[in-house]
Parts: sequence; C-alpha cells; structure tokens
Amino acid sequence: MRLNQLSPSAGSRPDAKRAGRGAGSGLGKTAGRGHKGQHSRSGGFHKVGFEGGQMPLQRRVPKYGFSSQKGLRTAEVRLHEIARVDGDTVDLAALHKAGVVRKNMRYVKVIASGTIDRAVSVRGVKVTQGARKAIEAAGGQVVEEG
Repeated sequence: MRLNQLSPSAGSRPDAKRAGRGAGSGLGKTAGRGHKGQHSRSGGFHKVGFEGGQMPLQRRVPKYGFSSQKGLRTAEVRLHEIARVDGDTVDLAALHKAGVVRKNMRYVKVIASGTIDRAVSVRGVKVTQGARKAIEAAGGQVVEEG
C-alpha cells in the first residue's frame, strides 16, 4: 500500500454541503443565507466589536490603571546563588558578571532561600530581613546605598 492509495473508510467523512445547487439539495435558492439583510449579501460582515454604529463597549468603559514594567527588570537572588560570585563584594555588576542575573535586570533583591557559608559585603542591592540576618550571621555585611 502507498500513501496515494489511502482513503478514509466508507461513511466516516460526510459529503461537503454544496450551497446553491437546486431545491433538492436543501441549500438551493438562498443557499442557507435567509432572505435579505446584511448577512445574505456578499461581503456582509462587520468588524469584531462593531455594534452597528452605537459607541462600542470598549470605548464606553473608562480607561484605568497601567502595567508596571519594573517587574520585568527585577530579579530575585537566593543566598546560595551569591556563592557563585567571585570576590567579597556582591553588587549588581558582580551578579551580571557571574551570570547569576541577566544583563537586562536593573533591580535585584536577595531573598532568604538556601544558605550562605562565607562572609560577603552586599552593596546597592535590596535584601530581605531574613537574608540580612543570614548574611550577617556568616560574618558579612549589608551596605545600604541611595
């Protein structure tokens, strides 16, 4: 058997409805479109949201709020990821260089997840209370800037 010899089994595929092919077909004369009106005409359609000239709902309802883009440029860094940074100072540039955060990240927050086993100085990066305690318990320090 070849691909060009394959065919669906008998009765599994209904015949296509052929509109406008006589009264006996069941879709003769108006071809299932009814009498007159916009939908019976060729090209009789309207845009999505069009309400016949009435002011559409999308334009009747007031605009409000906005979507902050800051979340797209903010990264969370866990305590155990700080260990991947070479040197004793952890800042945004050091995190970029170590590959801990992507280059387009402009804000970083260290969260208390995992453990830290060496003393590091964290600068210019936000730190949660739990992460601050863990860093200071390991002999490090958190330097607030700005």
